[in-house]
Amino acid sequence: MSGAQWNTVCELLDDAARRFPDLEALVDGEVRWTFPELRDRIRSSARALMASGIEPGDRVAVWAPNIWEWVVAGLGVHLAGAVLVPVNTRFKGREADYILQKSGARILFTVTDFLDTNYAALLNEAGGGLGLDEVVVLRGAVPEGATSFSDFLARARQVAEDDGDARAAAVSGGDLCHIMFTSGTTGQPKGAMLIHSAICRGFKSWCDVIGLRAGDRYLIVNPYFHAFGLNSGILACLMTGAANIPHAVFDVASVMARVPEERITMLPGPPAVYQTILNTPDLESFDMSTLRLAVTGAAAIPVEMILQMRARLGFETIVTGYGLTEASGIATMCRHDDDPETIARTSGRAIPDVEVRVVGDGGRELPRGEPGEIVVRGYNVMLGYLDDPEQTAETVDADGWLHTGDIGVMDARGNIDITDRKKDMFIVGGFNAYPAEIENIMLAHPQIGQVAVVGVPDDRLGEVAVATVVPVLGTEPDEAEVIAWCRDQMANYKVPRRVRFTDALPLNASGKVLKYVLREQAAAG
Repeated sequence: MSGAQWNTVCELLDDAARRFPDLEALVDGEVRWTFPELRDRIRSSARALMASGIEPGDRVAVWAPNIWEWVVAGLGVHLAGAVLVPVNTRFKGREADYILQKSGARILFTVTDFLDTNYAALLNEAGGGLGLDEVVVLRGAVPEGATSFSDFLARARQVAEDDGDARAAAVSGGDLCHIMFTSGTTGQPKGAMLIHSAICRGFKSWCDVIGLRAGDRYLIVNPYFHAFGLNSGILACLMTGAANIPHAVFDVASVMARVPEERITMLPGPPAVYQTILNTPDLESFDMSTLRLAVTGAAAIPVEMILQMRARLGFETIVTGYGLTEASGIATMCRHDDDPETIARTSGRAIPDVEVRVVGDGGRELPRGEPGEIVVRGYNVMLGYLDDPEQTAETVDADGWLHTGDIGVMDARGNIDITDRKKDMFIVGGFNAYPAEIENIMLAHPQIGQVAVVGVPDDRLGEVAVATVVPVLGTEPDEAEVIAWCRDQMANYKVPRRVRFTDALPLNASGKVLKYVLREQAAAG
């Protein structure tokens, strides 16, 4: 098994403890655990889940920032044979409750004190959490009816170690590993069902391509709830012997301070992260000499930035890639020896054993250089959307091709350049925002009769939402009030930065809203 392919996260965890007995595995505040110490705590978490009545195939959710408890609780779910459901920390109570209900989660691990936010209270206020057996508080005050993480972990004593090991050994590569919810183009998030063997195989390829290695110190600024933080963060560290150093709140000053403090070698993030660091007036006063590896993407990248990252920040390896939740989070990657132009202008080429094509109408493959839809086929494609055979059939065709809805161009070497986005989706600071989902929520406002949301360019976040509203007859909604209302109802990145009012939305002959007209108007405004 050592250095080879693992079929399950359970096998991966044991192998990491065997291969890297003395290396730091997880560093968070007072916590500095080796790989065997981390494995033992995750095994305890799995036995505590078994003592709590969790059976193979049950769903368990984690709604928390990047902290050591997330790793112990989340991977404990895998060892107990259950399915992990990560929840976006930006979600409000109603958004989180939809995912808990839809997935049928039995236990929720959460926090009550992150950035002045009490997630348990948010859920309560939304009237949610009704299907849960239990809420376990990882950090913060424990409300009445909930359980502290220490009390939860104490239950591990009720289950013999041999029984815990037997449960983990029974997990197979074809079993569900995560259900990761993608914000829905149809208005509600959909749960992509992902299996152990695909996640293990895909991210072993990812580690090989970027050259992550034993002893690397990986500042994980990508949220653990996202494929980037979970698969190419937590799991990639186990695969390679890199130290997982979670960073809960992203701001450039704190990231720059942690680089010399923890001798960080691997720093991932969207291009804005590196650009902000490069533009820091007193950059020379920070010791960034340990930095070695960067993985970026999710936005256009200037070639000059790649050159500056090498010259001024000392990065040896800079890699870009493209993936989507439905493809286990990975589809194409640049290689570490690609030239700066390829890294800046493309998202690389298919990872090993995965096919990527650019197709026109009817699924016909297009000549290189012609724009069309990007489709992906291989072991990394999801089993389907949870309890949604219709959406699954629309997304994955009979020949196994996953239709991404992204428009791209492929060059002679197979590198893809993504030129347009899934229908109307836009990316706000690295988060996918779907207009239909935002519109759906906004229609609950008593003064909004119709609404259409588009993404417009923004210097800091890449793009932001702008809403065009037709008011309910006889009402005069106020822009500031509508925006404030949205902040209470949805994750911050989805909230429209501007609200425009109009008597009628521009429509085409079949009554569809002309989003490109709204984009032009919003950009002009």
